[in-house]
Amino acid sequence: MSDPNAKARRGVLGSLRGSFLTGLVVVLPVGLTIYLIWTFIGWIDGWILPLIPGAYQPEALLKRWFGPDANFPLRGVGVIVFLVFTVIVGWIAKGLMGRSIIRWGERLVDRMPVVRSIYNGIKQIAETVFTQTNSNFERSCVVEFPRTGMWSIGFVARHVKGELAQRLPNGDRMLTIFLPTTPNPTSGYLVYVAESEVIMLDMSLEDAAKLIISAGLVYPNAKDPVQPPRPI
Repeated sequence: MSDPNAKARRGVLGSLRGSFLTGLVVVLPVGLTIYLIWTFIGWIDGWILPLIPGAYQPEALLKRWFGPDANFPLRGVGVIVFLVFTVIVGWIAKGLMGRSIIRWGERLVDRMPVVRSIYNGIKQIAETVFTQTNSNFERSCVVEFPRTGMWSIGFVARHVKGELAQRLPNGDRMLTIFLPTTPNPTSGYLVYVAESEVIMLDMSLEDAAKLIISAGLVYPNAKDPVQPPRPI
């Protein structure tokens, strides 16, 4: 005969396990988000604070304002200094004098072979990410990759232009598509595919990125992954 006490214990343990997993789902995203933000702020502080003169360090200011016994850490001062400095630099760069200084500096950098390549690459990435231009992905799609019968999610960049459009051996219009890898979407493959062989998705770029990062576990419509996401 089965032991009723054993069943009761298993029921209690199962309930505790379910509560623990539910709590983990709630606590883990919050905890990781706070940890990452706290770590990022500390990284910025560690980069900026050494550039500030000793008399203006947060610890020195605390002791000057609240007495020599004031000794508690201040986190985020470097972030504030960085934000203020960046805003001032951006304001100056918009003016005539700022643009002249930037052009002079870029001409100087162009004379340095290795530095020139690094600077121009970082500048192009920064302009693409932080400025409102047309250099953004247009839509999400799926293409047959890495072989026929296997499909990968990609981001449509633009139609192929220039020399590539003339030399690629295909009569159809070609699309430039970035195929990110899982779970790190910052790396991937750049492919050129005929437009007729690309299946466009109604899925937003953000939802497609979530699907890639989660390795297919997070669908745009979580309640029914078979159905398309509901329009907003």
